[in-house]
Formats: sequence, structure tokens, C-alpha cells
Amino acid sequence: MERRYFLKQAFVSAVGSALIPGIVTGRSLWEEQPPLLIDTKIQGRTFSHFWSKCVGAGRAGEVLRTGSPWLEQLQFAKKHCGFEYCRLHGIFHDDMSVYQGGVYNWLRVDDVISRMLKAGVKPFVELSFFPKEMAGGSATAYWWKANVSPPADFSKWAQLVTNFAKHCVEKYGISEVSTWYFEVWNEPNVSATWAGRKSQYFAMYKATAQAIKGVSSQLRVGGPATGNFVGDGRFDGELEDRSRISISPVDPDAQQWKGVWITDFLEYCKKEQLPVDFVSTHPYPTDLPFNNGKGTVRGIDATQKDLQWLRAVVDKSAYPKAEIHLTEWGTSSCGRDAMHDALPAAAYIVKANVDSIGLADGLSYGAFSDCGEEGTGGQQFSGGCGLLNYQGIPKPSFHAYRMLNALGDELLYNKDGIIVTRHKATQKITALVYNYPAALKTVPPFGTMTVVEDALKLGEPRDFNFKLININKDARFNVEILDRENGNALHAMKQAGEPETLNAEQVKLLQQMGMAVREEQVLSSSAGVLLIGKVLQPWDVMLIDETH
Repeated sequence: MERRYFLKQAFVSAVGSALIPGIVTGRSLWEEQPPLLIDTKIQGRTFSHFWSKCVGAGRAGEVLRTGSPWLEQLQFAKKHCGFEYCRLHGIFHDDMSVYQGGVYNWLRVDDVISRMLKAGVKPFVELSFFPKEMAGGSATAYWWKANVSPPADFSKWAQLVTNFAKHCVEKYGISEVSTWYFEVWNEPNVSATWAGRKSQYFAMYKATAQAIKGVSSQLRVGGPATGNFVGDGRFDGELEDRSRISISPVDPDAQQWKGVWITDFLEYCKKEQLPVDFVSTHPYPTDLPFNNGKGTVRGIDATQKDLQWLRAVVDKSAYPKAEIHLTEWGTSSCGRDAMHDALPAAAYIVKANVDSIGLADGLSYGAFSDCGEEGTGGQQFSGGCGLLNYQGIPKPSFHAYRMLNALGDELLYNKDGIIVTRHKATQKITALVYNYPAALKTVPPFGTMTVVEDALKLGEPRDFNFKLININKDARFNVEILDRENGNALHAMKQAGEPETLNAEQVKLLQQMGMAVREEQVLSSSAGVLLIGKVLQPWDVMLIDETH
């Protein structure tokens, strides 16, 4: 059979079966097992959707390319996942032409910001990198040669920041710009992106923070935007000391993991009487780029522990009211990690986020799409950090954020793979259920598709048997299940023989397949009771959403 025809038939069949709704009565599948009772009328705990506060992207210059799907995909992610802010690299990079011959030019930056605002997303402004004329040396990062050498004097940099902030206020208004965040640099502890010392970064933060606040005290500034947590002292000094790398291959979580430069940064700012509106860092739960290329996979609760550490440090500092924003995060920071495209990543995203409720103001996933250069590989699915692949095909991780976004804002229950919430405005109930295999005590491991396939073999089916009481009578609930065959475009590609290229019709069909989770409808009883009895396979995620 011709491959193109087979691909089309495979996708049509899968989409058709996945979207057929079924009416399921609220009857337990295991009547001999007493169900867990969850009262939906108890007083809930208000919480924020910190997972949708911000999402990452590539670099600013990519937004302006002719024919780029960037804006369309951002709008799609905003619609389904509710992201409020987007963070980009390189807003001052040379391809943005912001500073040449002593002249400021904000036309390209305006274009980028205006496109974001048009999509309903605000900028989480990463102030990077140096225009070439301001750089203190020739050191560059990435193939596009971001200038990362700090100058001996930050006066010109401060003038650049001042001019930029003034321009933004004049163009967009203080009421708008005061809702943005201005973050100083990206991962200055990493020599590849900061060819300087810790003290030089602190000096730049001082110059930047004073410049921002000099325009308006209402503007928000923070840092240090350092990369990853570590379990040793490699970043304790002025420069990274790789001779101090010491991670246990047997039990890495036996070590005391800590955020990089955070304590020193807060102490410096206190001493210099500097503003810190938010503290930012990147708590990836793996140590891939920082452990001499060997990589370490940490325990399943690594993110929760990191945020607890960070919350405690900030609370005890001179800035206890500072917001906490983790401006990059995911299963790993590797842009060629097959796990990013696969089902286990979705279950981990849900678990890590719901376990960390109340610990942070923002936990930003690495990228909403692979359409940036960092996520573009030679295949349809190449392990990029995006929630969508280059062609806008949703990955299982996209559904994780879509389902998290559906939750309410009052927490009623959160234990053992079940989270039940209530929407304060409407009083409707939304729950999430997930089966993270008990056999895996770590974050999903990074690596090739073989690693993914091994992970999919882990765990056992799990019975979820619970009763929601005191809900609306005869209410209709939509039940969506993300599993190996539904909402999983990577699985559909494998079923179709993994073609190297797709035509426009096939891309559209695969986009539909990527969105097509398994759906059912459930009715509560006339007594206001909903009895759920479901068996979830390892890595499955289920959304139960009251539709009235």
C-alpha cells in the first residue's frame, strides 16, 4: 500500500474512534471496594495556576521571520493552556538592531512585543544579550553568536536599559508595562552564556535594577536567572569549578541540592539596598548539561524539594515578599531528548506541578513550540523542548498543560494521583487523575526513543475508585483520557510507519490526532453524587470536568 494512503487511513480511523462520545453512568466498576469519599462542599484552599503564568520560547529574532508559525502557535497555546507571559532570549541581540553607532532603535523589539500582546500574552522580558558594540570581549554563545562578554563599565548598558524601559512606557503605557517582568540575563553561572565572574553579574544587576527603577518604581525587576540546582559546591566561588563536581551515581538525592547563587545574590542586594521584586532560577530535575555531560536523573520529588528550598531561602531573606519565578523548567533541558515527545513527560508535568502548589508564583515550561531553532531537528519529532512540534502538532505534554489549565482555583483534595478543585466563580468541579508508575522513583529519564520505550514498560494498571459528593444534581461531566493511543501524536506516527516527510493534508490529520484524547460523558445522580471507577494504565492522565 502506498505510504501516503496508509498514513491518511490510519489517522482518519484513529481520530474517528477517539472522538466518539459515550454516556457512562456514575456506577463504580468495583462495587466490592468502598470508594474514597471527597466532599466538594468543604472549604477549599485558594491557589494560583502558577504553571500557566509563563512559558518559554526561542530567541526574539525568530519571531520576525517571514512565514514563521511562531505567532499562530503561541495563540494556540494561549487558547488551550492559558499562558499569561512568554519569555524570549536575545531581545538585545545584534539581529534586533537595538544599538548601532550610539543610536537606539526599538522597531524590531516593538514588533515582537506587539505580536505577543496581540496573542493575549505579556512579555516576561529577559534582558539579554550585549549588543556587539557594548560587549567587553569576543566571547559568544550559540551558533548565532550572542555576545556574552561583560564590559568593564556597565554605564552604557544601564543607559540602554533606561532608554528601553522609557520607550516601553511611552509606547504601551505605565499601566501595561508595570505588569511585565524584567529579568536580568539568562543563566550567568554558565560560562557559555556569561564570560564573566559572579561579582560582575552582581554589578550588572545593580546597574540594571537601578536603571529600571529610575524609569518608574512600578516596574518589576529580578534575577539571578541561574541555571539548575546542584548538589555540590561547583558554583560556590566566583567561577564554576568543575573539579568540585560530585554527584552520587547511586543516590543523587542523598546530597543537599541548592539553587545556584541565590543566597549570595540576596545578600548582595541587601547590602547594596537594591530592589528584588522576584527571584528567578531554572530548577531542571536533571543535571545533564552541568555534570560534565554525564547527566543525573533525580528523584520524582526533585522539583518540589527545590521549590521548598527556594521558598525557605526567600522567606528568610530581606525580600520575603519577592515573587518566585522558575523561568525555565521541564523533564530536562536537552533539546534532543525523546522523552519530551512522549507520554511519560505529561504524567510527570502534572505530578510535579500539583505537588508544588503554593511554593512558587511561576514555573515556566521550556518552550511552547519546537518552531524555534533550539527545538528544530531533522525529524517530525526530534526531542525538542516544545509542547508543540515544529508543525504545530500537539505532544502529550501539551495536554498536561491544557488539563492543568482546566482546574479550578480552590483546592479540595490532592493526594495519591487525584486532585479535585472547585471554580470559585461558578462552583463547578474539575478533577485530574494520573497514574505515575510507583516502580519509577525518579523523573522520567532522558535519552533516545529506546529510553522512552523502556519507560513505557514500567508500572502496573491502577484502579481509581472515588465518589464526589455534594455536587450539582444531574450535572454532566466530560471525561478526557490521555493515554498511549489517544492524544499521542508520536504513537500515531509510529503506527503509520514513521514517514520522513508529511504533506499538508497529513500534517492536518496528525494535528487532529494529537488533539484527540479519549472522551466520555458522565452524569451525576439526582442526589448530587458522582461515582468514578476507572482503571488507568501507567502514565495515563484523566481530566474530569463539569460542563453543567
